[in-house]
Amino acid sequence: MAEKRKPIDILLAEDDEDDYLLIVEALKDSRLANRIFWVKDGEQLMDFLRRRGDYSNPEEVPLPGIILLDLNMPRKDGREALSEIKSDPALRRIPIIVLTTSQAEEDILRSYDLGVNSFIRKPVQFEDFVEMVKVLGKYWFEIVELPGGH
Repeated sequence: MAEKRKPIDILLAEDDEDDYLLIVEALKDSRLANRIFWVKDGEQLMDFLRRRGDYSNPEEVPLPGIILLDLNMPRKDGREALSEIKSDPALRRIPIIVLTTSQAEEDILRSYDLGVNSFIRKPVQFEDFVEMVKVLGKYWFEIVELPGGH
């Protein structure tokens, strides 16, 4: 019998509120019990991970088990944040999934060069988007073994 794993905390770095709400709804529809934390730009993402400013209370701000990262965000984009995270020994083991509308081959190559675990283009159609999030949830939260015994 498979051991029941504790749900991991998800950190979603996404500036588009509609995409955020869609991802949360699709994960709920998949009956995943993960807590989801939301930041709207790369500066907030790094503050969350380093527990600075509004995110300084470690009781309210857990280190996430996985990061869903949009590349195109204001202030500090996902590319810069990805580079910072993967160069930090305290953060680099956190799996990162890029979810983006970018069609640039350069973004795919650079993301993998920086150590991203998966690169996924956001589907345009609502139904395809929901299905993608459900598949993503099943794979990352039920099948894959993540660092930290999650």
